[in-house]
Amino acid sequence: MAKSVKDIDKKYVMNSYNRYDLEIVEGMGCYCYDVDGKEYLDLSSGIGVNSLGFCDMGWVDSVTQQVCKLNHTSNLYYSQPCAILAEKLCKRTGYDKVFFCNSGAEANEGAIKIARKYSFDKYGNGRDKIITLVNSFHGRTVTTLAATGQEVFHNYFFPFTEGFLHAKANDIDSVKALLDDSVCAIMAEMVQGEGGVIALDKQFVEQLRALCDEKDLLLIVDEVQTGMGRTGKLLASMHYGIKPDVTTLAKGLGGGLPIGAVLADEKCSGVLGYSMHGTTFGGNPIVCAGANYVVDAMNDEFLKEVEEKANYFREKLAQLPEVESVSGLGLMIGLKLKSKTASDVVKEGIKKGIIMLTAKDKVRLLPPLTITYNDIDKAMSILSTLLA
Repeated sequence: MAKSVKDIDKKYVMNSYNRYDLEIVEGMGCYCYDVDGKEYLDLSSGIGVNSLGFCDMGWVDSVTQQVCKLNHTSNLYYSQPCAILAEKLCKRTGYDKVFFCNSGAEANEGAIKIARKYSFDKYGNGRDKIITLVNSFHGRTVTTLAATGQEVFHNYFFPFTEGFLHAKANDIDSVKALLDDSVCAIMAEMVQGEGGVIALDKQFVEQLRALCDEKDLLLIVDEVQTGMGRTGKLLASMHYGIKPDVTTLAKGLGGGLPIGAVLADEKCSGVLGYSMHGTTFGGNPIVCAGANYVVDAMNDEFLKEVEEKANYFREKLAQLPEVESVSGLGLMIGLKLKSKTASDVVKEGIKKGIIMLTAKDKVRLLPPLTITYNDIDKAMSILSTLLA
């Protein structure tokens, strides 16, 4: 008898993921299918990656054409998809330059290096600490784990990279208490995703921007999960009326292929010179072809529809008797439940044909940005039963 995928996976893949009992074999739009042909409504987007859903045909065509043309070169040479994507992102966001890598953690590593080099160039050695927020999450490398403001991640992999301080979110006095001449930057998510889908207060974000301007600190905003239309704006920081010095992107930018990006303003876009940073796969032509399609798809009309659908979904969710509160921003949704356990609800949801996520003690929803009102209504019907 042939071995199942689950058996092979358990035998040969490192056991670092607590997988659900689900093998997905194909998908289209907001729906995917398991090995037995059962249909699932996906409200996870591969943890925010499939911004246009499964296998959007325009995205597939763009990637396929590039696959047949050029699969990989290296960053020692110019590449049209990479250059075009850089121009699109900078023009859409108002940034000066961009560095491409392969993941959110790598993007945050790049931002950290820019901040420390910017400060070194201007003030010399010893001004290298970065303030992040309690409950934040910035990646799983040794450095980005150190940047992450959750004690649960600060174990096993000692010694962690030094130079990170953790202030309380939405408490500007907590930030100021950590400030001295050794600090070079402040790094934050506009919505703390892994930390429980908690949006920062607008006043606090404005205070962070003003503080960075006053002290000549770089303000880094991690938009790995919030960026690329997830909140109804191209960048979540646009809801707050501020422009960070550095913004990091990943997840939804590639539409399903691995990519990260570090956007830098004029003040710090020239900090990293030749050989000071690099990556083998960053700016890969195939990945950039997919990302170019994603950026083009996210025009003003598309983003307006995302906001409208998010408002509709949130209003419906808030009416469920079991839901105590709805947090987050746009189609980045956290559900705090009154009596049920989020992990149990997600497991039961798979049995009922709906895929969701957790974040701390909340149910987390990150549906494709292309979700329709009919899909939302179908999700509400299933959730009403699950949460009854």
